[in-house]
Amino acid sequence: MSGARTAPAWSLAALPDQTGRTIVVTGPSVGGLGHYTALELARRGARVVLAGRTPAKLEETVAAVRGEVPDADLTTLRLDLASLAAVREAAAQAADLGPIHVLINNAGVMATKRTVTADGLDLQLATNHFGPFLLTGLLLPQLIAAATDGAPARVVAVASQMHRIASSAPLGDPTRRPRLYRKWNTYGQSKLANLLFTAELERRCAAADVPVRALAAHPGFAGTHLAANGQYGRASGGIASVLDAGIRAIAQPAAAGAWPTLMAATDDLPGGTYVGPSGLAEFSGVPQVTTGNRIARDPDAARRLWEISERTTGLRYP
Repeated sequence: MSGARTAPAWSLAALPDQTGRTIVVTGPSVGGLGHYTALELARRGARVVLAGRTPAKLEETVAAVRGEVPDADLTTLRLDLASLAAVREAAAQAADLGPIHVLINNAGVMATKRTVTADGLDLQLATNHFGPFLLTGLLLPQLIAAATDGAPARVVAVASQMHRIASSAPLGDPTRRPRLYRKWNTYGQSKLANLLFTAELERRCAAADVPVRALAAHPGFAGTHLAANGQYGRASGGIASVLDAGIRAIAQPAAAGAWPTLMAATDDLPGGTYVGPSGLAEFSGVPQVTTGNRIARDPDAARRLWEISERTTGLRYP
């Protein structure tokens, strides 16, 4: 239409001041999406809670962020998303944080070999979906407490374009051992679960008049250590170093991969929004609003996954 205007492209310059806000970022290892997400939020004055499994790695991230933002307000929280008991323990410790304005469920594992957790769950589905589902529910009272008139709290799930490779949503018994384990399809299902979770959390919060908004983001093709860690259990050494270097050579920087998450966490967007890069095949570029695949938009699948997740974690919310 003649004279129509388009919204300006998002950029880091659009990231608003975060002073007075508490933001939890899971999976903040140095060099990953969580690290750069935390860095930019700290740069804008947020109190950032770095939630991860290994204390030494958390301290590495603290040092890296404070190397760029010396007065960064950082807190660490030990969190192992693969263990439901550990998630409950971390949430109990997080009670001391007070109101939480944003929870960014960033942590994840990729295409790991078949591993069963102490809860009888597949490691990928436990870490990427069931753990974050439980964490979100346990922190919901603190998210609600942070909401103010016209400014609901926010939950951001970091998904992936790999959700598109999943042949179906993970709607079976999560403790049943598959006859054939396909690690990449399982990873895709866990990322599909992120989008189904976001849609159903948003629907349920809206229906219950809970002042929490749910959004999702994906980084495109970003140069992180995730693939090497998933394939070889490490980011360096031998063939792991070769894979890691190869990915970083052709991918966009991890810092740019964090942009969609930052946009989803801070921009004025409606609940249910999915953000990803704007470039070819959404591999890279400035972030924009996007959509998931057909299964990701299936409300019946979202409802069924939510009910399975409640039974699996023993927690019903909102």
